Amino acid sequence: MATILVRYCEIGLKSTPVRRRFENQLRENILSMFARDRIEALMTFGDARFFIETDDPDGCVASLKRVFGVASVSVVEQCTSDLEDICTTAARYSRGRISEGQSFAVRARREGNHPYTSQIVGREAGSAIYLENEGLGISVDLNHPDRTFYIEIRNNRCYIFDHYIQCPGGLPMGTQGRVLATVDDDRGALSAWMMMKRGCRVWICGEGDDSVLSMYDPALRRVVPEDIQDIIAKDVLGHVKGTSITEFDGRDLVDRLPVFTPTIGMTDDEVCAMMSDVRMSSF
Repeated sequence: MATILVRYCEIGLKSTPVRRRFENQLRENILSMFARDRIEALMTFGDARFFIETDDPDGCVASLKRVFGVASVSVVEQCTSDLEDICTTAARYSRGRISEGQSFAVRARREGNHPYTSQIVGREAGSAIYLENEGLGISVDLNHPDRTFYIEIRNNRCYIFDHYIQCPGGLPMGTQGRVLATVDDDRGALSAWMMMKRGCRVWICGEGDDSVLSMYDPALRRVVPEDIQDIIAKDVLGHVKGTSITEFDGRDLVDRLPVFTPTIGMTDDEVCAMMSDVRMSSF
């Protein structure tokens, strides 16, 4: 069973009660995405990290890359925080991950009280990795390595990995209220997506395709025109539009709702490029 370490970003800047509320919402959003994608996993939380155990790491990572609030994930090898155990696990983990003649570096960090420093961990684990792969003619390069091994020690556990997988970041969807978004084209879809990234639940209207947005919100709701007035009365905080700078006249209001135009400063080419990344979950 694989272990996936999940990191968040902006949540960590909040006060303790707000952070807890945001962490709970993020947990719910992750579980909802797993349910939609039929991913079986066990999730725990501790030390400002989510830890996910799963037999389907690729599917799990693909789901996490569509959850707002998740900054990055890594598929990790875990062990205890004992230095000898760390070195043994790091050496074993490096097998097959360094090619002949490549250089490498170890980046270590830790949280908690330990009888060693991060520098000592990096040095000792690096030595173990070097000895494990010495026959390949590898070398150490701390500035521009071909491969980097990361060691993250959090209290009595250690997590070893070699890759950060970038995710959308932002705030957990549902922490910043609801907005109504008009989606008629890619610019409208991207505007809605950007508001979702800022923590808003988005209700969709318009003639455009919302399949990309539904990838990021399993509960995405489309509103028919005759229901818009009822929706506006249900605590909708604003109207999101895909407006370019040439189309904006400053007077576009829907029943006095604030109007948000997150793509107003973007060219059509920039919108197209960013939408391509959104479709591919590439950040």
